[in-house]
Amino acid sequence: MRLRLHYRTAMRTALKFLPRAAAALILAMLAASPSGGQTPAAGGRLILSGDLTYFMGMGKPLNCVMNSRFKRGDPVGFRMTAINPATEKRDRQTQLVVHINYGGKTIDVPMSDHQSDRTPLTEFWVAKWIVPADAPLGTVRYTVTAKDPQGRTGEWKPFENVLSLLTIVE
Repeated sequence: MRLRLHYRTAMRTALKFLPRAAAALILAMLAASPSGGQTPAAGGRLILSGDLTYFMGMGKPLNCVMNSRFKRGDPVGFRMTAINPATEKRDRQTQLVVHINYGGKTIDVPMSDHQSDRTPLTEFWVAKWIVPADAPLGTVRYTVTAKDPQGRTGEWKPFENVLSLLTIVE
């Protein structure tokens, strides 16, 4: 008898809070969804995404291996894509530029479309930067900007986490 009474009390308590918990869960899911509470801007901005790799050359060890630590003289490969949010596709005529800040100066490195008849699945742009011999050790700040033929623009910046930033090492 005592066990049944304890069970009933626990069930009443649980049923009392269940609707509140369900409502809180639904609100949390809506807030975390990509479109939760957001309305897309007219025309939209390009959505950029990418990574860093070694660009050693086709068939060479470490080519296209992701990395964020490079030595002076190493070939840094930037791979990016830019998606039109309205069509969810990329426009191969979009112009992308990597803006690299190191040693008190900024250099702009234009990216080229990597897709070709020979490699139709490589739907991204690439740029190669050889780390200069005079590059100071430490993190290198960079951004990537894009502009498509319709005038939409986008900008990409790496995470502000020192462990994942492009870093020049000995």
